[in-house]
Amino acid sequence: MKQVELLAPARDIDAGIAAVNCGADAVYIGARQFGARENAGNSVQDIERLAHYAHKYWARVYVTLNTLLYDHELPEAVALITQLYEAGIDGLIIQDMGLLECDLPPLPLIASTQMHNNTPQKVAFLEQVGIQRVILARELSLDQIREIRRQTSVIELECFVHGALCVCYSGQCYLSYAIGGRSGNRGQCAQPCRKKYTLKDRDGQILSHNRYLLSLKDMHRADYLRELLDAGITSFKIEGRLKDEAYVKNIVSYYRQRLDAVLAGGDWRKSSSGTSRINFTPDPVKTFNRGYTNYFLTGRRDEAVASIDTPKSIGEKIGQVLTVNKRYFMLDTPAILHNGDGICFFDTSRELQGTQINSVQAERIFPASMEGISRGMVIYRNYDHAFITQLSNSRIERKIGVRLIFCETPYGFFVSAIDEDSNQVGHELACEKAPARNKEQAMNSLRKQLTKFGATEFECTNLEIKLSEPYFLPVAQLNALRREVLEKLTTLRAQQRPRIQGSILKNSVPYPERALSYLGNVLNQQAEALYLRHGVTRIEPAAESGLDLHGKKVMTSKYCLRQQLGLCAQNSTIAANFTEPLSLVDEHGQKYLLRFDCETCVMEIFFAPARL
Repeated sequence: MKQVELLAPARDIDAGIAAVNCGADAVYIGARQFGARENAGNSVQDIERLAHYAHKYWARVYVTLNTLLYDHELPEAVALITQLYEAGIDGLIIQDMGLLECDLPPLPLIASTQMHNNTPQKVAFLEQVGIQRVILARELSLDQIREIRRQTSVIELECFVHGALCVCYSGQCYLSYAIGGRSGNRGQCAQPCRKKYTLKDRDGQILSHNRYLLSLKDMHRADYLRELLDAGITSFKIEGRLKDEAYVKNIVSYYRQRLDAVLAGGDWRKSSSGTSRINFTPDPVKTFNRGYTNYFLTGRRDEAVASIDTPKSIGEKIGQVLTVNKRYFMLDTPAILHNGDGICFFDTSRELQGTQINSVQAERIFPASMEGISRGMVIYRNYDHAFITQLSNSRIERKIGVRLIFCETPYGFFVSAIDEDSNQVGHELACEKAPARNKEQAMNSLRKQLTKFGATEFECTNLEIKLSEPYFLPVAQLNALRREVLEKLTTLRAQQRPRIQGSILKNSVPYPERALSYLGNVLNQQAEALYLRHGVTRIEPAAESGLDLHGKKVMTSKYCLRQQLGLCAQNSTIAANFTEPLSLVDEHGQKYLLRFDCETCVMEIFFAPARL
């Protein structure tokens, strides 16, 4: 059967193990440096430990080395990649094409979404030079994904299905670098998209004042897993390498359940082994979210994809305030708040405020502070104390099913173990066969001891006993027999674990473009050499080379402010009320000019001054 992968984030080894336990088929984690999340690095030793744990379930571990590299960093990056290969990782997520010119170990290479993999031509090129998988641009629609699959052959397609969204095309954002020298392509993004801006027209008219105009909601595509699978996606990725363990447990468990329902009875199967069992009900609104959007997957609709009132988590809507007292308030719905919950609300200035619940008495809710709470206000819960406590104390286990066959031989007994991946081992116990005096007790002891798998990754799903009559076997012998056969099965699974080797193809297939501006992100001589060999004739150095970005485009987005604010050019009445070009002004007075390509529904942001 064809395989499909649920891919989870790991901030550290504990989050990675939690993801595997909750059913992830693979996890991705940052190494000590050169990752697109500078503050989410891990030692090679921890990554090796995580890989060892994941491999028991045939789950995979990918490492993110997805930043642009300076020439002097390439030798260190190659040395790190070699160490990671020796540590047993299963793939490397990269952004810098210069690495394809280096002498790398045979790791499968995965093209980071930072490469902006958005066209069939780009993905086909990556396939031809030996890239094993591409992580597609987040803003692609189902139709665009289908077309990429139609024009490629064996390259694997991965896409994000959940988590935070960058407002800009990934790998094409230079706003943070332009403002303060902190490059997103170097893992140092200062997140200016989560700051306040004022939108003005050419004449200075304010169209929106001091709002979070570039802050998007979070992605949620659980309702489209079937459609994505049919479009050619084989890896479903959850964002969140800076998120805590509670987020990982909740979201991975949720998508495991949703994906399993899609796979049931079909031609696809998950790519790893074992079944996860949890003792909580996963719910995406219970952990960090800014509200949810499918982000143009089904085309551009009227939905607002941004959260312009706050970049913070708002959580779940609880109800409206019905009654206000000096010390408490009451809601229009039955109170479901509890002691220790965190709540938030938008005040009269549309600023997000919050407080903690001290106690709940019947329908009366007593917060730590009543400041700002008024009648008619909508209350959200952004911290569910009981749910988070349940996650922290949750009993999660992942077990690989094993069938046992116990039979007698002329010289004793033999046990066979067959796991859910059809791996089979056996072990013989040579001993005297003494008929049992208490036949029922002997059979009960046999079943109990052979199926007592304890804290191993295995569980017995069936025990078949083939004996001419019940025999007496000491408990110690049965325990030793069970341990021997499970150790053999563990060894065999390690030998049989599917492995994929990568192979960079040094050729001269033409790159889809003949000229690369700074948007091509060429920061080192190896990347330049690669593009030249593939037919590119003009190459401008990357922004991070020290390029002056004044007047240049620093962001391109599928998100459109005019559509978000109801100012779309297709509405001629509204459009007549302001004069172009529009501009954003941040809290420090820095101006950014906007250009709207209405034919392709794309918004571009330029670092002022610029001539449009």
